[in-house]
Amino acid sequence: MDCPPALTTRFAADLGALWTGEGRLGLAVSGGPDSLALLLLAHAVLPGRIAAATIDHGLRAESAAESALVGQICSELEVPHAALRVAVEPGNVQAQARTARYTALAGWMESEGLEALATAHHADDQAETLLARLNRGSGVAGLAGVRARGAVPGTRMPLLRPLLGWRRSDLAEVVALAGLTPAQDPSNTDDRFDRARLRKALAGADWLDVPALALSAANLADADAALEWAAQREWSECVAKGPMGLTYRPKAPRAVALRVLARIVTKLDGEAPRGSAVARLFDSLLARQPASIGNLVARVMPDGWSFTKAPVRRG
Repeated sequence: MDCPPALTTRFAADLGALWTGEGRLGLAVSGGPDSLALLLLAHAVLPGRIAAATIDHGLRAESAAESALVGQICSELEVPHAALRVAVEPGNVQAQARTARYTALAGWMESEGLEALATAHHADDQAETLLARLNRGSGVAGLAGVRARGAVPGTRMPLLRPLLGWRRSDLAEVVALAGLTPAQDPSNTDDRFDRARLRKALAGADWLDVPALALSAANLADADAALEWAAQREWSECVAKGPMGLTYRPKAPRAVALRVLARIVTKLDGEAPRGSAVARLFDSLLARQPASIGNLVARVMPDGWSFTKAPVRRG
């Protein structure tokens, strides 16, 4: 299962730009071609310093067999492997699964004494997400791509994505050269899913520059961070406690003010609002019209915009 030296050198440089720790690295490995390539490359670059975990959400009948496949490959590579079973409650399955996955991985990392976690997100993932969200009219926050280095949600442990500059075809080549047959998620080719249709369209659009799209997603992530920084400053300087809620004296441009409004609604109402609802709220207040959102009432006052809980209806 050796990796070609050129690919190993490339991966070593990409990983080294994100993490120079001397401890052990955890890998999230599902059994698909992308994560198996991550496993093989990391094993070549950090022999004896990696551990892998496979999450079984219990949402597909094949998931247990895929976890066993990863376990077998890890055994041959002499890489410690853990199969982590998580439960996903009914409702927003995608968000629930993500939360459960990272919670389980964080617990595993702590128990194994791992310094950082690496996942197999790559350039095609970034491009597909960007195009899908453009097609839905998303704003900067929605269009922002994932960063090469972040934190495991809910922790301060480093989350690394060393393959963001790699194409899906590059990773498939790594796995093929190792003589492995990866697991295939049938949803990836099921036209009922937007992502599958988009993936097929991208494969046939050779005029599209996928690495450039991925770079655009990264640039939008920088823009998102800048807007978030500005929103925090606007909040500190322009939002104050009022008699029955909060008062906001807006100074910033619309894009920043929308984020402040969303934070106000979340703080007072306990639930994050939809972006379209926040935009309508902003437009109403700008036109000096009262408005409601969730369980809140917003009014234009001489000293700014006030936000209070709506009166409870009786009878």
